[in-house]
Amino acid sequence: MTTLLKPLRRIAAYAVCADSSGRVLLVRASERSGTPGTWSLPGGAVDHGEDPNHTVVRETAAETGLSVAVSGLADVLADMRALPDRGITIHTDRLIYRVAVRGGTLADRVGERPTDLARWYTLDEARELPLRSFTARALGLPASSADVVPDEAPEFPSFYAVPGPDGLHRAQRFAAYAVCTDPAGRVLLTRISDGYPGAGCWHLPGGGTDYGEQPGAALIRELIEETGQAGRLVELLGVASHRDAASLGPEGYPIDWHGVRAFYRVVVDQPNPLTVADVGGSTCEARWFGREELGALPTDRLTEVTAEAVQAAQLT
Repeated sequence: MTTLLKPLRRIAAYAVCADSSGRVLLVRASERSGTPGTWSLPGGAVDHGEDPNHTVVRETAAETGLSVAVSGLADVLADMRALPDRGITIHTDRLIYRVAVRGGTLADRVGERPTDLARWYTLDEARELPLRSFTARALGLPASSADVVPDEAPEFPSFYAVPGPDGLHRAQRFAAYAVCTDPAGRVLLTRISDGYPGAGCWHLPGGGTDYGEQPGAALIRELIEETGQAGRLVELLGVASHRDAASLGPEGYPIDWHGVRAFYRVVVDQPNPLTVADVGGSTCEARWFGREELGALPTDRLTEVTAEAVQAAQLT
């Protein structure tokens, strides 16, 4: 029964890399990995405080011998994978980047973990390989059965801090946020409650995703909970990575936070009266802002991810 496995969670970044012939770069999981013999995109776990853009460059070089440059964000997705032999279930939030080779020489890693081979394959050739599910999806190929999916999502806390090497507790959290507009072009923001990091600042609606939850579904859920609005997901705009190395929140002790946040363009076609359902939580107010009003807000009144996302959406 996979429901008895210990739940873990991580954030990872991967590269979709094609050569001039249209072949894609794939790596094989070694015998020392959790899924030996399967093929996937090069990439791996985002270290605490690391920008995922840097992760994908670092991991691709380590697994293939090639130096790559990131050209854009292709997709963000989540999946659960059961590893009964190790007694764990892993939820991974995966950031898929488009990259191009800028140097290096393709090399294998025989005897290493977690991958041992790196190869270029046409899509027809890749279709015949035992692909990890996220890799098949990223390449637009039929879903693979190479991963064992848990029977159901296990219980896992939305907040999970562990002692770090510097003595501070640290937490890495994946979240999804909305750059949300209505038919009049107004932008919806929420204000952070007292007692939470960034108290008083205006923030994008959204929040941390649950274990087993896709980021888009989490965003629509959070939008209703925080503002009472039913939104329509339009497009992925980007991913922000921010670290607050000694943030004091309701936990009562400093935490080294690393937030990785996907932000999406969302449209509310028929605005409802604004309501905050989670009374006493991190959101105390929701409000629509006109474009000029939004542009007039001082920078220190906006959270980092809000300023970055508003700029990416070209709203000011």
